[in-house]
Amino acid sequence: MARAARGFFALALLLYSAAALRDAGDAWVAATDLPVVLSETSVEMRDRDGVLLRAYPVADGLMRLAAPPAGGVDARYLAMLLAYEDKRFRRHHGVDPLAMGRAVAQALWNGRAVSGGSTLTMQVARLLEDGGTGRWAGKLRQIRVALALERRLDKDRILTLYLTHAPFGGHLEGIRAATLAWFGKEPARLTPAEAALLIALPQSPETRRPDRHPQAARAGRARVLARMQARGVLTAEQAATAARAPLPQAMRPFPLLAPHLADALRAADPLAPRHDVTLEAGLQARMEALVEEAARKAGPRVSAALLIADHRSGEILAAVGSPAYAGAERRQGFVDMTRALRSPGSTLKPLVYGLAFDQGLVHPETLIRDGPVMFGRYAPHNFDGQFRGDVPVRAALQMSLNIPVVKLTNDLGPARVMGALRRAEAHPRLPGGAPGLAIALGGVGTSLRDLVQLYTVIAGGGQGPVLRDRLEAPRAETARVISAAAAWQLGDILRGLAPPPGAPAHALAYKTGTSYGHRDAWAVGFDGGHVIGVWMGRADGTPVPGAFGGDLAAPVLFEAFGRLKAEIEPLPAPPPETLILGTAELPPPLRRYRPRGAALTATGGPMLTFPPDGARLALGDGRLTLKLNGGAAPFTVLANGAPVATALRAREVDIPSPGRGFSTLVVVDRDGLSDRVSVELE
Repeated sequence: MARAARGFFALALLLYSAAALRDAGDAWVAATDLPVVLSETSVEMRDRDGVLLRAYPVADGLMRLAAPPAGGVDARYLAMLLAYEDKRFRRHHGVDPLAMGRAVAQALWNGRAVSGGSTLTMQVARLLEDGGTGRWAGKLRQIRVALALERRLDKDRILTLYLTHAPFGGHLEGIRAATLAWFGKEPARLTPAEAALLIALPQSPETRRPDRHPQAARAGRARVLARMQARGVLTAEQAATAARAPLPQAMRPFPLLAPHLADALRAADPLAPRHDVTLEAGLQARMEALVEEAARKAGPRVSAALLIADHRSGEILAAVGSPAYAGAERRQGFVDMTRALRSPGSTLKPLVYGLAFDQGLVHPETLIRDGPVMFGRYAPHNFDGQFRGDVPVRAALQMSLNIPVVKLTNDLGPARVMGALRRAEAHPRLPGGAPGLAIALGGVGTSLRDLVQLYTVIAGGGQGPVLRDRLEAPRAETARVISAAAAWQLGDILRGLAPPPGAPAHALAYKTGTSYGHRDAWAVGFDGGHVIGVWMGRADGTPVPGAFGGDLAAPVLFEAFGRLKAEIEPLPAPPPETLILGTAELPPPLRRYRPRGAALTATGGPMLTFPPDGARLALGDGRLTLKLNGGAAPFTVLANGAPVATALRAREVDIPSPGRGFSTLVVVDRDGLSDRVSVELE
């Protein structure tokens, strides 16, 4: 009886001790100070389809990309990882007693560590704390943290931590950084050879780097493949094929597409871990190559920028801020020239004409005088210094004449033009003071993005979407800027511009521009679906001698459309209210442009009464007599587009003979009204 009592007491004491030990163990695990599990990961910019455009390293210089969500990692890789590293991962509570016991027994028998007993959870504990593996104190700490992690996180979260922090050589952490750097792809689909290498690398990430230690990398991969075959994860044929697969020879650079846009978005929202944009990665890469090629041909200091937008949705599909983001100091590639303020040259002229159409000032077939004119002390002149006399408005825009558009700007008022730009959601900047007539010729600061926005409105029928580069940004519409009929007329006129050599005619509606001093060369165009803008020049604003928008930027524009899509989309049909008539069929007030107020300040236009139109005259003493009637002095006389007499008040004058052959003589009065005759001198 006493012996039974002593036995019962001993059993009770043993159970009590076991319970106390268990409680002490529970308390020990519960009191664990866990490491931070929300580690910083690389900020990413991804395109409209989720393709990585750019990733920024974390604070310690590592590329640590967030692990993909469920289904984003190859299932066979995960199966191989668990089979190799921790086959009872789904069943243990952080520590695998069987694996631990086997590792200890093998170490005692062989006098050295033969196999590891660490579970994936213990490896996560080591990675989070950056701790060692060999010392007993370190191993004990890993056990404690692993047990605590298993109590607070589920298995999938622990696996995600491993896939985020596992080292893969160099500055790579995590499965996504590894597959992008070693294989150039996301981890959704991996071959057995790729999966085996990725399992072997974290065990010794530097000594098994395939680019530096290919023999060690091949041996580590072979060890993984042999175990996968032994455990039935891979067939013998699959393992043999994988063992023969070549190793990656170099670490691939991470994508660096649209870096200027990425910098801007990150600066605007520095806490966002990911930015999803409207760009298309493949298109962006093609456009960056095109811009780099164009800048290289143009000269060592020439920069360039390009923007593509879908004018139906307002989504920006490609944004190239410079030919080279880094390593191109002479081109100042770090400057985003899609947003830089520059003079737009002649690219604002279509807006002036569209406003004039809506105001009833002119029609595309209205005749307008291209001749000398003064607005106070401002005397605009054409780029080539010549005058064309009476020309249809259509031709005036296609030839990009300066004097006609300044006349229309004077009638409209510069403030109306500025207001239209703002309604189009462009953001013009004036160097100071109120807007003047020179804004029609580029005397205002705009960006490439502003111009693409303006042409998006024109392409959209006078009202269009506001450009956006973030997928989550809501669609917004501009106010109406010009009527649908005026917008169609502009597209019809601009489609008639002669294309660069070798480019298709009547395919794109486009306009070129060259700023004062050849500092900026522009080309902006659209078809039925897209708008593309091109800028070329020097980022520091210094001139590029001989640079013209038509020669430098227009070929890039047409090439960009060719790389965007196989076929140009046709422009829409004219709206029903569009007035499509020849000059002679127009209502009388629209046949010839008359400045507002001209009827009050002039008594009819001037008339050349001698020589008569079509006359044949002897050259004589080298002087030619002209007789004038009507009009308001002073008069200017042009011979073959060049002024030969100015500030005339007499109505009978002698001018220098323009020489033998046919000549066109034009007289222009104070109000810009004119008359012309054609004569032949013998």
